[in-house]
Amino acid sequence: MADKRSYWPTVRTVPLPRTLEVPVPVPHRSLGPSSSRGVPPRLRSRRQDERPRWGARLVTGLSVLVLGAGGVGHAVVSGLDTGIDRVDPFKDMKNRPSAGVGTNLLLVGTDGRDRITPQEKRRYRLGGAPCHCTDTVMLVHLSADKKRASVVSLPRDSYAEVPAHRAPDTGAPHPARPMKLNAAYAEGGPNLTLRTVENMTGIKIDHYLEVDFTSFMRTVDTLGGVRICTPRPLKDAYTGLDLAAGPHDLNGGQALQYVRSRHIDGAADLGRMQRQQKFLAALIERATGSGVLLNPVRLRDVVSTVLGSVRADEGFGAEQMLELGRAMQGFSPSSSEFTSVPVGNPSHPVKGIGSTVTWDPAKSRKLFRALREDEPLAPARPVGPRALPVDVDPKLIRIQVYNGTPRDGLGQKADDALRATGFDTTRAPLNGDAHDLEQTLVTYDPRWDRSAKSLAVALPGARLHPVKGQGPTIRVTAGTDFGEVRRVRAEDPESGPYGAVSGDQVVCP
Repeated sequence: MADKRSYWPTVRTVPLPRTLEVPVPVPHRSLGPSSSRGVPPRLRSRRQDERPRWGARLVTGLSVLVLGAGGVGHAVVSGLDTGIDRVDPFKDMKNRPSAGVGTNLLLVGTDGRDRITPQEKRRYRLGGAPCHCTDTVMLVHLSADKKRASVVSLPRDSYAEVPAHRAPDTGAPHPARPMKLNAAYAEGGPNLTLRTVENMTGIKIDHYLEVDFTSFMRTVDTLGGVRICTPRPLKDAYTGLDLAAGPHDLNGGQALQYVRSRHIDGAADLGRMQRQQKFLAALIERATGSGVLLNPVRLRDVVSTVLGSVRADEGFGAEQMLELGRAMQGFSPSSSEFTSVPVGNPSHPVKGIGSTVTWDPAKSRKLFRALREDEPLAPARPVGPRALPVDVDPKLIRIQVYNGTPRDGLGQKADDALRATGFDTTRAPLNGDAHDLEQTLVTYDPRWDRSAKSLAVALPGARLHPVKGQGPTIRVTAGTDFGEVRRVRAEDPESGPYGAVSGDQVVCP
């Protein structure tokens, strides 16, 4: 990969011409028709003796003009694609799957770390030798109407039948044979990886994007970091990840630790894929909610960082970034949905290969058929505030409600509200010992502290008080401040028929 020594573009101030050219993006056939139809090619200036306020108006509206009708302007990113490191993942490919509806991108994350400084390698535990294989493989489907992005994670240890191929360096022939999916990259590069994924999924890939550790870190830093929330502490001695429960603003290096960690719990790679999906949802929220797409200077920083540090096919460049940006302008976390390929056996032994992950044949075929037919994967979201993530499922939390005020019916109101949110209440509220309680009180046995903390998320402002020997039933004594009960859900959100969740279910509230 060519050495990219500069990730930060030089921003120059140039005088505005009398006639401001606004190039109209040329639509790329694989990304659908442009939505910029009807934008005039020229905006002619007024006479030179026009009042000074016209110039001020023009400067004020410059960002809107360069962004054009679609949301991201050609003037901002034109020329940036010249720095992309190009690959040809479609070389000599024949008999590919028929084209589906929408656009499919294969996003590959490699363990390349050649351009990371020695200080960063030590700080983020990146000192090991790379295996030159894929650390992450994701299939990204952009719907035909550009209103939904579906992201499917493919386990890197998936059992794969790679097709016959030639070694990219020597040209030596290799027969078709089984191996792990991430090993396909080490043996045949992007071409073999893409061919293998198409054979396994039956989905035609339109574009290929490859990101290494360096480009990942730089992109996150250019966006100003990404916020991640976790209801429980996360610690991995291998990557150095050490996050307490709660929200965290991660820089590029910390984000890399988060998405690489696989020794946090027994879920290993499957748990890591869920964290990668949660991170990607947070990244989308950051890009679409921070004004990046509406700020020409910041947009240029981000686009130049991405395009200057990724590897992509010849068909993916500035014009395609425009189309993606145009589509994402109306995006929110709920516009994205995430899932993983349904697994049949997470530890299938194969002689000479080791333990592999096999896919569930029927469920995986159903999933990929839905992608080809441009169907949504996640269930429709309920109207109203989204549920907040907690460590313990509310239906597992037993609650006895008490009324701590003279107000008649408050105990029943609290019991009904908690039960409607999913908690297991007794449905028989009692009068409390105190009758002048101002702040709602939650008493619990310290052995059930995770349940109590999960309940506290649903009761903002409540005071937690541990009582040894109280047992598994938590007592909620409603005070005069008792109001709403927030919707909560277990950390693993409710998924649809394909195991998919929408992005707003996994990002920080």
